[in-house]
Amino acid sequence: MGIPNIGIPGLIIILVITLIIFGPKKLPEIGAAFGQTLSEFKRSANNIMSDDQNNDIKKDTESNETK
Repeated sequence: MGIPNIGIPGLIIILVITLIIFGPKKLPEIGAAFGQTLSEFKRSANNIMSDDQNNDIKKDTESNETK
């Protein structure tokens, strides 16, 4: 089970509900916070991936040196 494809109509409904709940004055703040959250998540994921690749390279180098 994955996330279903929301599409344009679903996004419009979400935007309208968000406008009703928070009002137009809060939307820029919410958008900025959401963007910062996504940016931090992406940065963390990239760091984890690069750390994992560096560990794999070290293991390969160590195994080649012992041969």
